[in-house]
Amino acid sequence: MVQKVYVTYNDVHKLCQNSAERILSDCKPNLIIAIGGGGYVPARILRSFLKRPGSPNIPIQAIGLSLYETLGTDTPEEVPGTKVTRTQWLDLSALEMANLIGKNILIVDEVDDTRTTLEYAVRELQKDVDIATEKLGRTTEKTTFSIFVLHNKDKTKRGSLPEEMVKPDHYVAAVTLPDVWICYPWEASDIDEHDRLAAEQAK
Repeated sequence: MVQKVYVTYNDVHKLCQNSAERILSDCKPNLIIAIGGGGYVPARILRSFLKRPGSPNIPIQAIGLSLYETLGTDTPEEVPGTKVTRTQWLDLSALEMANLIGKNILIVDEVDDTRTTLEYAVRELQKDVDIATEKLGRTTEKTTFSIFVLHNKDKTKRGSLPEEMVKPDHYVAAVTLPDVWICYPWEASDIDEHDRLAAEQAK
């Protein structure tokens, strides 16, 4: 039976808070791209901790990618699938893509499980930025991608990332843990029961 780990909203808040200084010093983001749906909540919390006095909030853009598939009608649980489905993407107009060129972009998701989703996001975003860079003649400006996840599962990954992106100054995981099933609060149908199980687990 797969071990379940229950994560509360307070846990997520603290993981973002504890990671913020490292992200600021190593990744230096000036744009956040949240991968939906698991990246939305941590991205918004993280932005509060990345804000510095006198500086504007870091903008957040969103992309929607789906990899998980339901196990069946008898259970709400999902398992990693094999194909990434793009459900939402950035506006690829020249004006919008120009906002990405030359930026330090932080991609945020809740978990690095098989790495398939992160591989897809990085590859496709880099491709779009490269096209816009050429089209707008801004080839001297370097766009840098970094990653933040709440949890990294210590397991063999199906997907891969560019070598420079798995270095500590471009990849931040708040927690690395074994290959367990992580139950996030935004997936709970009964949040009180979810928090009760989390508290029971913490004893």
